[in-house]
Amino acid sequence: MSYVVGVDGGTESLRAFVFDLDGRIVASHATPYKTEFPQPSWAEQNPEDWWQAMGASVRGAVAKAAIDPKAIIGMSVDTTCCSVVALQADGTPLRPCMIWMDVRSSREANDVAVTKDPALRVNGAGAGPVSAEWMIPKALWIKRHQPEIFARAAKIGEYQDYINLRLTGEWVGSLGNVCIRWHYQTLHGGVPRSLLKALDLSDLEAKWPQKMLAPGTPIGPLTKSAAAHLGLPEGLLVVQGGSDAFIGVIGLGVTEPGEMALITGSSHLHIGIANGTVHKPGVWGTYMDGVYPGKPIIEGGQTSTGSVIAWFKRHFAEHTSFETLNEGAAALPPGAEGLLVLDHFQGNRTPYTDALSRGAITGLTLKHTPAHVFRAIIEGICLGTRLIVDNFGDAFSARRIVLAGGATNSPLWLQIHADTLGAPIELTEVADAPALGCAILAAYGAGRFSSIEDGCRAMVRRKSVIEPDLTKTRFYETDMLERYGRLYGALKSVRPSEV
Repeated sequence: MSYVVGVDGGTESLRAFVFDLDGRIVASHATPYKTEFPQPSWAEQNPEDWWQAMGASVRGAVAKAAIDPKAIIGMSVDTTCCSVVALQADGTPLRPCMIWMDVRSSREANDVAVTKDPALRVNGAGAGPVSAEWMIPKALWIKRHQPEIFARAAKIGEYQDYINLRLTGEWVGSLGNVCIRWHYQTLHGGVPRSLLKALDLSDLEAKWPQKMLAPGTPIGPLTKSAAAHLGLPEGLLVVQGGSDAFIGVIGLGVTEPGEMALITGSSHLHIGIANGTVHKPGVWGTYMDGVYPGKPIIEGGQTSTGSVIAWFKRHFAEHTSFETLNEGAAALPPGAEGLLVLDHFQGNRTPYTDALSRGAITGLTLKHTPAHVFRAIIEGICLGTRLIVDNFGDAFSARRIVLAGGATNSPLWLQIHADTLGAPIELTEVADAPALGCAILAAYGAGRFSSIEDGCRAMVRRKSVIEPDLTKTRFYETDMLERYGRLYGALKSVRPSEV
């Protein structure tokens, strides 16, 4: 038997999986790490915590699998995207990582947008705005607000690049990440030099990895020190992964035009394979070559989804189980008896791309209970997903929606997604799609499949389908969707001058 290791570096923890080449999980292990929120809109992690979690998780998974590590033919890693690190030449971090949900660079994002550079075509056909989550606004923030760190940084990259550096000693970028979040475009010259020049940021290019490798491309062998840390053989093949959600597209078996991956967790991403190049307001993309060679990808996203549910549970229902909350919410009618939630607790990705937007719970009365609010939060998240899919318009018509992530733990959440979308939701056997995507990439990079798509066909299997209740779909479409869509504008009109 041969095996591969897929590692999923998420927002809350790092999870390592041992897979066989049929895509079955042999064993897994997770190690949590902290996120610090030192100021509003800031979110930071310590890169050393990732590395310690990597060692603990890989060792734990391999021990549980009870296999000979020499039977492992390759490994690949996915991580959160837009999690920006600044490193010394030897790879030592100079500051905490600004993770994806850190949106302190909203002013810098606006400065990127006003350049009107052609590289901004991936931001709503140049209409923008540019997300404060992305690489260039964050790097610009470091240069402006921490110039001594920017000057000392020999390397500026992402969580993905830092981990691969620790594994192999190679400073390389993921073509997936840079096409998706660095305004790097394979069809338009690669590095967006004119954009960097317009921002007085040309010196960033030399700090970025100079080699960009597509997902599935071998990076190099595992170093002696990394092998000792992970408990794996020295020289094991390390294969390029990428952004967790986009590698999750592979792990869901979404390979053809008209198919969409709905990745759920602390945030939501909606990633569709389009029929051709698409640029329009409220849609991110088109990204070429970021997942599959030559296939155009379009994207929508919600910044705070599962994180809002976790926030509510932690602060307002600490002693109530999720099972009890789900049962109570399921017993309520659609609409939660008048409640409506805007899920922008950490800003909005699409269709508004407004880092300063904030969440709201509206319609509260003394009758409402935690179960009402819990259901209303889920409905607000699901209505946000419907608004994004509708905004894709003629650019994309989903004929197949495959879901993965945190929402799979709640039958209620799954059903409300199907009801608000008015479409079936497909689940696959492996819930952690990014980890399976990494396993497919590792197997492909090791030469076991002729293409990534062939790996998907061999290693991804459908588990079940949730059909929509069309009566509830009509209610959401006729009663709630328009009100949800108007809530953003109404709240924007009363927003504080400084958020």
